[in-house]
Amino acid sequence: MALGYVRPARPQDAGEIARIQLATWRVAYRRLLPRHVLDRLDEAFLARQWSAAVESPPSPRHRVLVAIEQAEQSVLVGFAAVGPADEQALAPEEPALPPDTAAVTDLLVEPRWGRRGHGSRLLAASVDLWREDGFATAVAWAFDGDEATRKFLTSTGWEPDGAARALDVDDMLVPQLRMHVRVPTEPVPAPPAETGPSPETGSTA
Repeated sequence: MALGYVRPARPQDAGEIARIQLATWRVAYRRLLPRHVLDRLDEAFLARQWSAAVESPPSPRHRVLVAIEQAEQSVLVGFAAVGPADEQALAPEEPALPPDTAAVTDLLVEPRWGRRGHGSRLLAASVDLWREDGFATAVAWAFDGDEATRKFLTSTGWEPDGAARALDVDDMLVPQLRMHVRVPTEPVPAPPAETGPSPETGSTA
């Protein structure tokens, strides 16, 4: 496992978060999403979204975290966005989830930094914050064809909760399934380094 840590995102991280998101989506989702959709994603637009998410979150329980690898120079290699479950966490025609439900909207590690423990650290840090914020459960959507994300979440105790939906991506329906986990009441050791591809979870923030 590489040396690294997780910290809250800073405004100056927005550009690097956007670059990682774009690079990771174009690698991880190239067989799941239309190529022209991935090609049209705009890094500057994503950076503005992340800047807003970091500087003006909807609530104190909305967090953006970044994973840092410590080498000769510290490098930002991944990020997570989490917060209270809202309408984006719901399946079609599903009523609102309980107020003590958290949601992962993004969990991405740039592929070249995968299998070095960064995804595990991001998830463990998120769980610690959920516990502090009083959440009892958490949910995350994963593309049905994204075996790496499903394997990663399953290895840390997440399970499908039976909810499903399909995203309409430029007239192409891309199926997703929802995973869930109970938030432990006591801190648990961080999971070991990933043994498969780096985790990619959720949708754009």
